[in-house]
Amino acid sequence: MHLVAVGGSDAGISAALRARELEPGAEVTVVVADAYPNFSICGIPYLISGEVGHWRKLAHRTLDDLEAAGLRLRLDTVVTRIDPGGHRVTLRDAGGAEEILTYDALVVGTGARPVVPPIDGLDGPAALGPADGVHLLHTMDDTFALTATLESGRASRALIVGAGYVGLEMADGLRSRGLAVVQVERLPEVLPTVDADLGALVRAELAAHGVEVATATTVRAIRLAPAGAQGRLRVEATDADARPVSWDVDVVLVSVGVRPETALLTVAGAATGAGGAVAVDEGMRTGLPDVFAAGDCVVTHHRLLGVTYLPLGTTAHKQGRVAGENAVGGAARYAGSLGTQVVKVFDVVAARTGLRDHEAAGRWSPATAGAAPDDHKAYYPGAHPIAARVTGDTSTGRLLGAQLVGRLGTEVAKRIDVFATAIHHGMTVASLDELDLSYTPPLGSPWDAVQMAGQAWVRAHRPDRPARAGR
Repeated sequence: MHLVAVGGSDAGISAALRARELEPGAEVTVVVADAYPNFSICGIPYLISGEVGHWRKLAHRTLDDLEAAGLRLRLDTVVTRIDPGGHRVTLRDAGGAEEILTYDALVVGTGARPVVPPIDGLDGPAALGPADGVHLLHTMDDTFALTATLESGRASRALIVGAGYVGLEMADGLRSRGLAVVQVERLPEVLPTVDADLGALVRAELAAHGVEVATATTVRAIRLAPAGAQGRLRVEATDADARPVSWDVDVVLVSVGVRPETALLTVAGAATGAGGAVAVDEGMRTGLPDVFAAGDCVVTHHRLLGVTYLPLGTTAHKQGRVAGENAVGGAARYAGSLGTQVVKVFDVVAARTGLRDHEAAGRWSPATAGAAPDDHKAYYPGAHPIAARVTGDTSTGRLLGAQLVGRLGTEVAKRIDVFATAIHHGMTVASLDELDLSYTPPLGSPWDAVQMAGQAWVRAHRPDRPARAGR
């Protein structure tokens, strides 16, 4: 049995390790496009900030660890073609030499590529790049290029295009390095995956740490700055009133999302689905014989939405494990995502899981209620409110989603996990009261913040269901 896994990040490595775990005698080859298998791309902002001391620490497992697990790694090698009928792939190494590799089963985890927005200066033969101080951030090579710019002695002011998860983490990281930071977001508020009033709390935290935030602002051009300017780059934009604005900076980081990297599979005949990602079933089968796919290149099976596209590292790990098990003859099924996410921005943590009102509309009768329970008993020093929004179905009372923003230390991440667990198991909002959650005054309340947020929803939207007092 020979399994070939394409991709050395979350999905490919998870698939390869699961296959070896179940079939220790299987030959497993992992084809990696660069020299950095199993590195945590999610950790890059903390390397930039200096909180992670050396880039090698971003490796989930070292090359020696992976080889000790029985994996054969082909580094700096790309797969250029899949022949599904012949069960073989064409490889090309860094020197350009090609080779045919046969397989019994194939798992493709080619991931996604950064979106390059339609900004003058980012495309065409004269496009600006790392040598000019303009960066994308998706791979370890991107990281080294950005680090070189930051350490060149020419970087004191940075502009980030985009205020999603990575953009916000990078604002934190670059401020930690002492740079002045401008953050530009074309939508009305930062962190648009949560409701605007919660995003405003994150925006306030950015401002409190000296980040200049421009929302409802669209970057139109990035150019080399004229002589005498206070930076090497000039960024030109229009604000919400269509007025021109500009900044002179030394570094520009573009972080506006990703698109699935699908060409390898689609040229071989695989179909695509939501978001242009490769269509797979819940066993991660592509429909091509003995070809599986997982991670950011494939559609996401969502427990509430059905099939969508939601690229997340946690999802890629799980999908990869399913693909690896099925590639060696198993019958695993991906249980589905809820889009559970969390981000730390300076001293604030924001998280979400499940659906917001507009995402649930059409399938349910959604409504959302807000609350601000303390993270622990108010009489114990250091209590802070958690801004919470709970979404439920007014017809059935089913819990559909939750959003939380709180100070670092208020356990926002673990509390969103309670909501995610409840949604996974189809609980109602009212039944959150039945959960036996831990309590001690320095850490919580007899009714946890999760339950108090649920009680606020029941009071507002299910008056037929009595809700207990919050305190």
